[in-house]
Amino acid sequence: MGKLILVRHGKSLWNVQNIFTGWTDIDLATEGIAEAKKAGELLKSNDICIDVCFSSYLKRAIRTAWITLDTANQMHVDTKYHWKLNERHYGAWQGHNKNQILKDVGEETYWGVRRGYYLSPPKLDPKDKQQPKFDAHYKNIDPALLPLSESLENTSKRVVNYYFEAIVPQLVKGNTVLVSAHGNSLRALIGYIKNIPPEDIAHLEVPTGEPNLYEFDDNLNLTEHYKLK
Repeated sequence: MGKLILVRHGKSLWNVQNIFTGWTDIDLATEGIAEAKKAGELLKSNDICIDVCFSSYLKRAIRTAWITLDTANQMHVDTKYHWKLNERHYGAWQGHNKNQILKDVGEETYWGVRRGYYLSPPKLDPKDKQQPKFDAHYKNIDPALLPLSESLENTSKRVVNYYFEAIVPQLVKGNTVLVSAHGNSLRALIGYIKNIPPEDIAHLEVPTGEPNLYEFDDNLNLTEHYKLK
């Protein structure tokens, strides 16, 4: 079985400003570029050769993948992009400061949505131009599949679906796979891989720019996990 390397994109401009980003296509901050380079240096120093890379449709993840592979001298690696690896859609909270949302809705609601598994932020208005159906990135996707808001449970369903659809076949071939994605899409995937109960998912942190390697047995059961150093 192949190896899986997961890396959360480096800090984005809105990460630095403490703004809910979701599907908003925000680029990396200077710190995020440096984190992506460090991830590539870790691949190089650990003599890890990537066979295939996956990323979301969002530029902060795409650029992290590019910088990581470039720094590791592996720009030739085929990279595949899919919206199912996108960050969790934060609905009407997108574009708003996290501290202000916390003040507006209170701690119980805020943390129930942000760290819980089943609760979603308020949905975007159907006419809101932030809707994915108005974005050219998603012009070839059935609008019925595109969210107006997501819980982590919703996010997990699409991410795990894509994991089995596209990533697992590469692992079965024995390939080393790099996935550059987002805090919540990776929380969802790691939660599935490590069989973390929904009630414990709140404690799972995914730091930016830190590659983590996962190894599996022939039945795709996790056998080893460690952070690259």
